[in-house]
Amino acid sequence: MVFIEPLRKHSTGYVQPGAMMQHLKRWLIAAVDYFRYRRSYAQDGEDVVFLSFYEGAKHYKGFYVDVGAHHPVRFSNTLALYRRGWRGINIDPTPGSMRPFRWLRSRDINLEIAIGASSGTATFFCFNEPALNTFDPKTVETHLQNPRYHIVRTVEVTVATLAYVLDQYLPQGQAIDLLSVDVEGYDLAVLQSNDWSRYSPKFVLVEEVGFPIAHCEQSAIYRFLQDKGYALVAIMKRSLLFRRLS
Repeated sequence: MVFIEPLRKHSTGYVQPGAMMQHLKRWLIAAVDYFRYRRSYAQDGEDVVFLSFYEGAKHYKGFYVDVGAHHPVRFSNTLALYRRGWRGINIDPTPGSMRPFRWLRSRDINLEIAIGASSGTATFFCFNEPALNTFDPKTVETHLQNPRYHIVRTVEVTVATLAYVLDQYLPQGQAIDLLSVDVEGYDLAVLQSNDWSRYSPKFVLVEEVGFPIAHCEQSAIYRFLQDKGYALVAIMKRSLLFRRLS
């Protein structure tokens, strides 16, 4: 049996269902804020670090591309931006992952697809902790060494290059302020699948666990983005933030 709450009557008349839904969305987000007691939605404060570069432009509304978006709230690198009026493209291959995005991030373009070096299909490993879902067999082996984690299923998912997705879905003439990449071991492949001559975000936030701070050149991601004209501007526990030099 489904219980439907009756419309509440205000002085101006009955509240429409759409307005009630928007109110419920705002309440859910506020509840998350209250219980987490944090300014950041991201796993290691990546959103706070990124927004520090926009301190003088608090009313600016930019555009992001979030590859490996995972969830519209939990561990989100872009929810804080969305709540400031930004919009963007959220991408994640986990089956069913875009349902909450379509509800809580309705201004965004939400795509249930994988990003890889070439178009086709690939085997996606889904864990009991969805944040660990990956295509990378080596990453799978690493996760399975922790007894808390196990594979719940494997699925074949559609793969496209980042360049193709931006060709299809990036609004005409839209600049990208932030490209966020967190795909559990395939981050470099995602970066390599972009057409950097046409799509060069102002900032790139990318996961790299165990980054060799004293020997940056040992990192393939660091070398790749440096070659594309980016400088490393911030290091977090699991992520690196790069800024385009020109």
